[in-house]
Amino acid sequence: MGSIEYQSLLPRLDSHSRIPNISSSAIEEFLEQRTLPIRWWPRLVAWESRILWFLSAASIVASIFNFMLSFVTQMFVGHLGSVELAGASVANVGIQGLAYGIMLGMASAVQTVCGQAYGAKQYSAMGVICQRAIVLHLGAAIPLTFLYWFSGSVLLAMGQSASIAAHGQTFARGLIPQIYAFAMSCPMQRFLQAQNIVNPLAYMSVGVFLVHILLSWLAVYVLDYGLLGAALTLSLSWWLLVILSGLYIVFSPSCKETWTGLSLSAFKGIWPYFRLTVASAVMLCLEIWYSQGMVLISGLLPDPTISLDSISICMNYLNWDMQFMLGLAAATSVRVSNELGAGHPKVAKFCVIVVNGTSILISITFSAIVLIFRVGLSKLFTTDSEVMEAVSDLTPLLAISIFLNGVQPILSGVAIGSGWQAVVAYVNLTTYYVIGLPIGCVLGFLTSLGVAGIWWGIIIGVLFQTVALIIITSRTNWDAEVEKTAERLKESTRESLDSMVNNA
Repeated sequence: MGSIEYQSLLPRLDSHSRIPNISSSAIEEFLEQRTLPIRWWPRLVAWESRILWFLSAASIVASIFNFMLSFVTQMFVGHLGSVELAGASVANVGIQGLAYGIMLGMASAVQTVCGQAYGAKQYSAMGVICQRAIVLHLGAAIPLTFLYWFSGSVLLAMGQSASIAAHGQTFARGLIPQIYAFAMSCPMQRFLQAQNIVNPLAYMSVGVFLVHILLSWLAVYVLDYGLLGAALTLSLSWWLLVILSGLYIVFSPSCKETWTGLSLSAFKGIWPYFRLTVASAVMLCLEIWYSQGMVLISGLLPDPTISLDSISICMNYLNWDMQFMLGLAAATSVRVSNELGAGHPKVAKFCVIVVNGTSILISITFSAIVLIFRVGLSKLFTTDSEVMEAVSDLTPLLAISIFLNGVQPILSGVAIGSGWQAVVAYVNLTTYYVIGLPIGCVLGFLTSLGVAGIWWGIIIGVLFQTVALIIITSRTNWDAEVEKTAERLKESTRESLDSMVNNA
């Protein structure tokens, strides 16, 4: 933190010209001052927003287009028939959602440790951490394979009808190759995001998405492969993402310091990383499975096909919004982890404030759009008038959920960047499964609300979780978090670095 840089910071913040490339170290020193003139805050917000949107714009594109792979598949399947859509929806939510929740949750540990290692300039450890994560992910994929293969029995045990369970099993078996694509893609994407490499991920996601549309059309309409063809096409598209990401990591000059080749060090020092991985998986799984579990429960209502179709369509739109916010949350996680790793607690805290204000404004806009276009939301998925009417009735609840998404995922991103996964796991367990789930079941089955009652349970659970995360974040001692980050980084990378030094 050079004093010359700090001395020149004040006139530059006062300038009405474009915000220059001021370092985080200078901003950290500036934020340590007791009082700051009001006129400087807009300049500071502009500085943080510029960095945040540089990271989040590409992260949002990648997150949305990765999600749109499943979204497009659901659209094609929906035109095969209502029962096919219900079966694919149940498999997508109950089976694929389970695997994706585990893989994405485990990968958030990569985001934490690699992000903090990058901020601390321990570049050589990052490739080893990524390989370690892939090993653990592939290990988790093996038992999940059996769940996919016997998914019909699982869905029947959950109370789904025989026809929906049969179609769901067909779809799930076609997604088995996707599990292993998840196991490799999730850690590699987080590895790249942690070092601020986001634009290539966006280009890959858009390119694969366009190919996926063509392949899905060929499989469903031209070759008439039905549900199985749609699922296998989705698996293939995810493997294309794996191949492209792997080629970029190995051959790109951008990764020459962080990727030094395959190493047996990935199998050393695995225990401290495994503990964080488990906490990460539990945290995000409890979060992802909550809304997906509510979809499965809606299949137990009278007339399950209409209930499943309507809530699944709404959930697709909610998930689309969630992917946007997850892209923003991923950028937030990178910003927080990088700044904590670099020893900048004030900048980390300031980033949290700016991103939450930004996300709330975005969510208000999205909620308004949903309410304006409520009648046409279902037409992309179905021509059934009953389903369309049910979707229209659920739209106000969808708008409320979208608004809550303006805070909750962002705070989860802060938690990932800070390494609070274990604490947030307990929060999710309490607010979602002790409070929200029972309320949803009572309102759904013991009142006339039906599927709307189940959704009210989702909203109440998310509201309590959001309040809890706001309290935790507002009471955080960011100076202490910097010390915890240094200790975590030392523990996670010690054996890897020792091994690389001994082999040098």
